[in-house]
Order: sequence, then structure tokens, then C-alpha cells
Amino acid sequence: MNLIYDFDMNNVIERYELGNVAIHANGSLLLKSKNTVMLATICVDEEPIDVDFVPLTVQYVEKTYAAHKFPSGFIKREQRPGEFEQLTSRMIDRSIRVLFPKGHRYNTVVNIMVLSSDYESDLQVLALNAASAVLYNSNLPINKVISAVRVGKIDDEIIINPTKEQKELSLVDAFISGTSEQILMIEMKSNSNSEDRNNEIKEDELLKIIEVASSAIKESVDKYSTSFSTENQEEISLEYIVKENDNDLISKLKENYLDKLKDLIKIMAKTERDQLIKNLAKEIDKSDYENSNYENIYKSLLVIKREIIRNDILNNKIRPDGRGLEDVREISIQTNLLPNAHGSCLFTRGQTQALCIATIGGDKDGQIYDNLSEGSQTDHFTLQYNFPGFSVGEASVIFAPGRRELGHGNLAKKALQSTLKMENKTSIRIVSEILASNGSSSMATVCGSSLALKTIRADISKLSAGVAMGLIISDDKEAILSDITGLEDHEGDMDFKIAGTKDGITALQLDIKIAGLSLELLSRVFTQAKKSRLHILDIMEKASEEIIYNDELLPSSKTIHVDTSKTMLIIGKAGSTIKDLTQNFNVSIDINRDTGEVKVSGDSMDGVEGACAKIETIVGGASSTPIEKINFLEKYEQGEVVMGSVKRIVEFGAFIELQRGGEGLLHISKISKERVASVKDVLDLDETIEVKVINISKDRIELQKV
Repeated sequence: MNLIYDFDMNNVIERYELGNVAIHANGSLLLKSKNTVMLATICVDEEPIDVDFVPLTVQYVEKTYAAHKFPSGFIKREQRPGEFEQLTSRMIDRSIRVLFPKGHRYNTVVNIMVLSSDYESDLQVLALNAASAVLYNSNLPINKVISAVRVGKIDDEIIINPTKEQKELSLVDAFISGTSEQILMIEMKSNSNSEDRNNEIKEDELLKIIEVASSAIKESVDKYSTSFSTENQEEISLEYIVKENDNDLISKLKENYLDKLKDLIKIMAKTERDQLIKNLAKEIDKSDYENSNYENIYKSLLVIKREIIRNDILNNKIRPDGRGLEDVREISIQTNLLPNAHGSCLFTRGQTQALCIATIGGDKDGQIYDNLSEGSQTDHFTLQYNFPGFSVGEASVIFAPGRRELGHGNLAKKALQSTLKMENKTSIRIVSEILASNGSSSMATVCGSSLALKTIRADISKLSAGVAMGLIISDDKEAILSDITGLEDHEGDMDFKIAGTKDGITALQLDIKIAGLSLELLSRVFTQAKKSRLHILDIMEKASEEIIYNDELLPSSKTIHVDTSKTMLIIGKAGSTIKDLTQNFNVSIDINRDTGEVKVSGDSMDGVEGACAKIETIVGGASSTPIEKINFLEKYEQGEVVMGSVKRIVEFGAFIELQRGGEGLLHISKISKERVASVKDVLDLDETIEVKVINISKDRIELQKV
């Protein structure tokens, strides 16, 4: 049966067509919005598998024909999913996983394919809405709808689902999903669209954004849930078995092994702790304890472990490693420990270590990517996160990065991007190698990568730090945890990663495992996170002051501006002058004849500075700021007296910045009636003097000191 539902979403019609395509799936639909068309399907294996989690796989897939294009590259067929596809799949997975009933042990695959795309539609928002709708309208026992919105802010106006143009102007980019009752997931970053790079979001501003988004989500969910008709669907017959805890066994184990288990919980290394708990379960099993088997004993020990951790935190305000609720683990920082890398930082917090390595490249070193939302782009700042098995003590080989690695790297990149100003024709790559992990390795990556940028002298406005916040709630008690470990993440009710500078938040990621997270509670989480962030930043600031730079390795670049009429002097006859400069100083030189901009790049700062100094000598002076295109020679008359400021001193005189713009040359012979041995003996930089225009030639003004 073909069903069609139309929804007006901010004056854009979303049309859902059910039952017309992919008829063999457990659920399918076409979502149409403007010129975008998506196919969403869900398929379920009816044989259960023995796992203790929801075996769900989400695949968001883009086809280049959707934008009337061929796939890029040699092979003209879509290959492995791109980063945007994998990150979108991950966001959808984190949002819809909570919709499945407890005990869902059936292999489930949700596919969202983009069949047609326009550049105006927000593909991530539509993809999540399509996934939610196909679940709700499938023959699975899912009776909740979720929705997603993107939120922007221009000046003081909060905008729901901004247009492409509005996103460019927005100070924040937040993707938020939830039900009518609760927020489920948040991904947010501040945008780097202002020159001063003060785009951090204050905590109270972010709370207001979440509040507005929550209202918009509720409105959308209400539309969907009251309009979609599921009356004619026959639910698939699946058996949902929720294994109950053996309370008698748990009580007996508490009587005899509670203290032993408490001691094991204090062991912070995950692999070692887990193995010792398994060993304890095996020992108990060998004694034919209460006629129970190993599986039940081990499961019961894990239940007791969870109770111990949560009770100690809620009642005694003590965490497994002995910290208080707001305490941050001990931090140590080493910078530039890799002698042949451009820059590096080893950031250690507790039992989590991130080795962040920064490399500077040229324009052609940027990462080229192609997706339907943005077309073909080159990313000149990349941050890659690697999580090898040895970081948690696992004997496993290193594979290509998965969705988790991509997601953590993307979050860290968001946290840093708005603080970083990229030089033209420059690329920066940061790789975060997680050497040890016991919680919050993505936030350690933020801290280590921010300092790694410092080690290569990157232009960052402020240092950024990140901290992972946790939450334990039971009945009328609650505890907010700063800098959570892996154990606290696993046994807690929230994983909230918050990154930012001393002035506000630059990126965050929230996954909530419970209902009813109030704005008041979120406000307290933000306040506690800020306190932790400032503590970490103080330590990072001290480390940044002690950096010993690898100047002999660091490539450098400098841009100067010369009079456009003198650019040919730098090139020389048949290119002889520029050839000598590039060879003698080991640099490359790019000249814009229209603007007078000269960019000098090289493998060392000394070479770049030397080449720039030589160019200034050749052209008779240069400026670090663009020279006016209007010919300043016309502003002055021969014989007039004007005020000027000494900007550069050279052997043969000084260049004077004149009050109406432009520069004039004050030759050493024109400074005084008496002979001057050195210009520096009689003139100081930035000194204001009175000069007389004695000659205006074709390309310069000659001056005499009055």
C-alpha cells in the first residue's frame, strides 16, 4: 500500500512516500525535500544472536549521480565511504540506537541512500529524519519518533535549520537530535568566520540554543507521530528476552567477595582489571559455588561492580581512583620530543596519553574531498586520530581507522579550527597517536594538538583544552564527574565532551543514556566543566612558555608588499634576480604584480628573512601591510613640508611613512648638514620627524630633514 505524508518544515515541504519502493525490506520509504530524494530502508535478521548490545549497523551512502556527476578518481564507481558519510552514519546510529526495545538481539541494518541532491538541503538532518521515520513505520515494535535540527546563531538571533548562506555567517553550528521529551545527542562547534577569532560560545548562550532546539524538535516530533499511521502494519514476531539478574547469587557473592571486588575495581588498567574479575569468576566457578556456572557468576560480579562504583560516587563522593567529583587527573606535558618532526607534544592525563605530531606543508598538501553537500573542496587543516589496540592492552593488529577514530578526530578538529588562522598556500596536518587510553582520549587529543600547533609556530589565537564530563543519577541523588575514566564512562549515565578556550566553548559532543536531563542540570555541568578546563589551560600555558622550537626544521613564510612598479626589479632580466634569490636563500617566491604582494616561503626562517631583506634592498623598501593601489606620489608637491614616521633604517638612509600615505626616502646625506656616519646614530625607529619633499620622481619621493 502506497502512503504519502507531507510536512511543512519551516516553509519547506518534506514528503514521505511509504510502500512504493524496496518492498522486501522490513521498512522502506522515500523522503523528498526540494530536489533532494533519499531512500531509507531497514532489514532485520529474525534469528537472534548471543550479544549483550543492540546489533545495529547504520549506513549513510551518497551516490555521485545524485548531483549529476561521475565519481572522482581512476575507478568510476563508488568505493569505500568517505569521511562525511561515515561521520553522518555515526551520528544517526548514536541517535536511533536508544529506540530499540531492551533485549533486541537481532542483526539490524539501516540504510540511507541519497538518490538526488541539491546544494540547499541539509543532508544530515534529512538523513536522520528519514532513518527515524523508516523505523517508526517498519514492522518492528518501535513506537517513538525522533527528529534532528541544525541550529545557527547570527548576531543575537537563533536560527533553526539555517540556509547555506546563513550557515556561512553563523557563529555556531549545532546538530541536535531528540524525542519530544529529551535531547539524545548534540554535536556543536563554533565557526571561524570572524577576523578576531573570538567565536567561542558562552555557556549561557549554549543553554539558550539547546532550549530553542528542544522546542523545535518537540514540534517536529509531534507532527510526525500524530500523522504517520501504523494501524495497518503487522508487527514482526520477535522474542525479546531481557535476562534478569540472579539476585540470590548476587547476595551470596556480596557476602563473600565484596571486599575482594572492591580491591579489583581500584585497578585502573581496563584490560588487567577485566581479566582479574574473570579470573575471580573462574575461581568461584571451580568451587561449584551455589550450583552456578561461570557465565552467571561473571555477570553477577559485573552487576556488583556497577553498584559499588555508583554507590561510592553518589553516597561517599569518592571515585574508583580515589578522586573527588571535580578532581582532574595528574597532567604532564612534553613538547618537541620528536627531533625530526616539525612539532610534537605528548600530553598525559592519568592513564591516557596522546602523542600529537604537527607537520606543515604547502598548498598542494591539503586533503581533497568530494561530497554532495559541498562539492569538491580542499581542506588545508586536517587532524587524524589513531587508536591502536596496544593503547588499552589488547593484542590486535592496526587496521584502517573506523568510525570512532574518525569521529574523535573530527571533534578535536572542530575544537581547534576556530582558533587557527591559516596562511595562504599552507597546509597543516596533525596526527594524534593514542599511546594509552583510560577515558577521554579525544579530549587529550584536543589539548595535545593545541600545543602541537604552538610547537610549529601556527597562528592560533588561544590554547584549547577539552574535558570529558560524566553523570551518575539514581532516584533523588546525582553526581557530576569531571575528567571521567573509561570505567566511569561505562558505568555512568552520560558522556559529555566539552572543549574550548579560557573564553568559552569551541566544540562539544553529548551522548545521554537516560531521560530527563534538565537545562538546570546541564548548566551545572557546564559550570563544573569550565572550572576543569581553566585548570588544564593553566598547566598548558606554562608548558607552551617552555617550548624549544625545531627552527632548523620548521618551514617558514613571510608576505611583504612592494610598489607594483618595482616587481620587475625582483624578477630581473630574464628572471635572473629571482633565480639568484631562490637559489642563494633556498626559498620559493610568489609575486602578484597587480597588488605588489610578494610571498617568500622556505625550509628555514633564516632563509626567508634573508630573502625578504634582500628584496627590500632591491626595491628600496617594502611593507608588511598592503600598499595602497592609488598612486601616493600624486598626494604631495615638491617643496612642501610634511610630518612623517621612521619605519625602516638602512645603510644609505631611512624610509619615512608620510602623513597622507606612502613612503619617502630620506638619504643619509639629507639628514643633517654635517656628515652622518650611521643613520642609527641620529634616527630611531617610529620617531616622528619633519621632512621636506625635495624631489618627486617616477616611482618615489625624496626627502630632506627639516
